[in-house]
Amino acid sequence: MCKFFLALLSLVMLVLQQANAEFTAKDCRDLGFIKSQLFCSSCDTLGEYGLDELKDHCRECCQKDVESTGKLMVYPKAVLEVCTCKFGAYPQIQAFIKSDRPQKFPNLTIKYVRGLDPIVKLMDEAGNVKETLSITKWNTDTVQEFFETRLTKITDDDNYLLTNRV
Repeated sequence: MCKFFLALLSLVMLVLQQANAEFTAKDCRDLGFIKSQLFCSSCDTLGEYGLDELKDHCRECCQKDVESTGKLMVYPKAVLEVCTCKFGAYPQIQAFIKSDRPQKFPNLTIKYVRGLDPIVKLMDEAGNVKETLSITKWNTDTVQEFFETRLTKITDDDNYLLTNRV
């Protein structure tokens, strides 16, 4: 009887573990979702298009973009990684990088990585990557708006060392 109970308990725990597991990027791709580009807030809008049956799978593939309080996550640092050889394929990202717009974000670093499609890595104070987002479909204004809303604002008081003011 004890062995039966242990086997049943193991089976229940296995089922619960599988139910709470997130899909891998490949699983999501097979379902038609791109995990790195899918926000959970997008899953909420599926019902408006009569696609309620996709919500469960969507929730397993999405990135959480809103805290439970409804407040957008804001990060102290970000890195935009791109390859200059891909500028032809992503002219909007090139336009953002070559303009004066990145200078508005002192906590943004642009890193050139050979062969990489454009991505944004959002980091905590210690430099640990918390979110990675593909920005291949974004235009210049979207990139700027994203950084305005998702990066911590650095005020003049915080920036006095960069400007040499005392």
